Amino acid sequence: MTLARCPLCGGESLRPILCKERLYHRCERCELIHLEPSQRLSEADEKAVYDDHENEIDDPGYRRFLSRTFDEVLKRKPAPARGLDFGCGPGPALVAMAQEAGYRMAQYDKYFHPDEAALTGQYDFITSTEVVEHLSEPLPILDRLWSLLAPGGLLVLQTKRVLDDERFRSWHYRNDPTHITFFAEASFNWLGERWSSNPKYPHADVVCFQKNA
Repeated sequence: MTLARCPLCGGESLRPILCKERLYHRCERCELIHLEPSQRLSEADEKAVYDDHENEIDDPGYRRFLSRTFDEVLKRKPAPARGLDFGCGPGPALVAMAQEAGYRMAQYDKYFHPDEAALTGQYDFITSTEVVEHLSEPLPILDRLWSLLAPGGLLVLQTKRVLDDERFRSWHYRNDPTHITFFAEASFNWLGERWSSNPKYPHADVVCFQKNA
């Protein structure tokens, strides 16, 4: 069933993007792209893809990848601040990196660490790396994360940002069958307006939001 509205901003003006056998819809207002809902994987098939990932806690390459997010925490929220890694996966390397640096950490993952208590606390920072592109309903989840931040808290999201439609059609990032929602800079700017927070873009795949103190 095709969504009549954008799953982020609720915009009703959507244009189709056909990529071979897959149909996507792009919001004319916030530029978010989402996969046609009828073409999404089942939860069981989605988890099977995640089970094939090999993201080990001590893998130096994986840690370098995550450092694009964690470095923003180090710059803006000194230890022993309290943090949450949302969507930590089966190998919560960022949690380990933060704990090694003296931070107090909680973790949550829908499939691998489904601790609902972690979503009821209050945090000085929240990280979420390579997660938002998997969300079918991103707004309520992101709003919930925002509500968990203490005044002055930091939210750092890591995901590759989509550019124009033509580059999207040939983009390797959309080939992962679990990637169903793609944010543009305009999408994050829309969130910034919603949260009264001016987003910062320290990397091509990282965005930071700071909550008003």
